[in-house]
Amino acid sequence: MAGALEGLTVIEFAGIGPGPFACMMLADHGARVIRIDRPGAASRVGDDGQRDILNRNRQRIALDLKDPASLARIRELVKEADAIVEGYRPGVMERLGLGPDVLLADNPRLVYGRMTGWGQDGPMAPLAGHDINYIALSGALHTYGEAGGKPQFPVNAVGDFGGGGMLMAFGIMAAVFSARTTGKGQVVDCAMVDGAAILSAMTWTFFGNGIWKDERGVNLLDGGTHFYDTYETADGKWISIGSIEPQFYALLMEKTGLKDDPDFARQMDAKAWPDLKQRTKALFLTKTRDEWCAIMDGTDICFAPVLSLAEAPGHAHNVARGTFVKDDGMVMPAPAPRFLGTPAPEPKLVSTPID
Repeated sequence: MAGALEGLTVIEFAGIGPGPFACMMLADHGARVIRIDRPGAASRVGDDGQRDILNRNRQRIALDLKDPASLARIRELVKEADAIVEGYRPGVMERLGLGPDVLLADNPRLVYGRMTGWGQDGPMAPLAGHDINYIALSGALHTYGEAGGKPQFPVNAVGDFGGGGMLMAFGIMAAVFSARTTGKGQVVDCAMVDGAAILSAMTWTFFGNGIWKDERGVNLLDGGTHFYDTYETADGKWISIGSIEPQFYALLMEKTGLKDDPDFARQMDAKAWPDLKQRTKALFLTKTRDEWCAIMDGTDICFAPVLSLAEAPGHAHNVARGTFVKDDGMVMPAPAPRFLGTPAPEPKLVSTPID
């Protein structure tokens, strides 16, 4: 099977992080993604030759962006493409002679994807930054962490990948749909600060309705409660509990032997949460992670063990679904989401060179 995006052609200007992630998602589902590498780049990732999951399923061509002949070759490629994705600072593509005015004149149906941290305009647009900075400015980082503690960033998932690459993939497909309807392409200005903000839409809902305190670790979904958090077990491992709804909470109380404790009947009493949290911590330290799994697996408690990167691919559920696959000796997440009618082809790490 070729995938749901068979027939889509995307030109990718090689970069790191969110741009490659967006193009990985498109390529995973059948798009022809041609990555423009600098001369001498390795076929799998870049100068160091290490394998990079984000660059899987590509075709590649090495072109010098300072060479007029290479720039002319790029313009020829773009004339036949549906979209491009570039991740340079604002103004760089214009200085190369590859800005939107030029490429949309060559190809009026082109979708011109621009991936940046701060966006194409605004006072911070020309400045450097990383995921941690973008999620900080969006307000999202302020919400992550324990009560009384410092903000804790979730690696670079929220800015680079959720609010960056995934949003770019959506933007490309939305603009391609529009272009195929109207015949007109456009620029997609994808800024990670915007993406981090929109990923927090539910938090803003709670905050706007007065049911979210503007501080960390004291709210329903940020570890403030005893029934939605992670807990250490007797063997130094961890479990996750998410028993929000009354029926799930009742099952948690039953399986932990707390159903007759009147204090734990105060599930939604925020004043009781700190004390109940400490008692719950002590409880989960009485058994190993595997012992808690034996008690809670297969129930509607909303429970799962916290698996390490080494453990996750071997879990029975992930094995059954094929959540992880392997190529060239490297374990990696499988393409997602699933398309039952046009499933994604098996991902390949090594890129295919073209002339």
